[in-house]
Amino acid sequence: MCSNDVMKMVEICQCLCDPTRVRIIALLARRSLCVCHIQEILGETQVKVSKHLAYLKERGLVEVEREANWRIYRLNPHPSKLLRSNLDAIRACEADEPILGRDAIRLRKLDGQFDEDGPSCAPKPHRQSTKTS
Repeated sequence: MCSNDVMKMVEICQCLCDPTRVRIIALLARRSLCVCHIQEILGETQVKVSKHLAYLKERGLVEVEREANWRIYRLNPHPSKLLRSNLDAIRACEADEPILGRDAIRLRKLDGQFDEDGPSCAPKPHRQSTKTS
């Protein structure tokens, strides 16, 4: 194993040693999310969530895309073998780990706010009634 591989392994382990980051990664393993959705699901402040996302992004675990005023995060679509193994382990623990299960339930409750392509943070337009009196 070369020095770069060891350093990448250490970075992944450092990312996964924080409970908030593990929760974020578990959510992003399900779908792309905006900071506001992650914040709502975790019950954390925008600043805390953004700092953790920046940490994960700097280490290549997540990617970000800008959509109007919002930033949409997703897992790196080409994870290393080590990261894939850890993601599998996190998914396997969801059923036994109450907080990850609660996060998944909260995510499902937000499903109405998602378009087919991913989260939609902009307020959805209200439908005008077509009835005439």
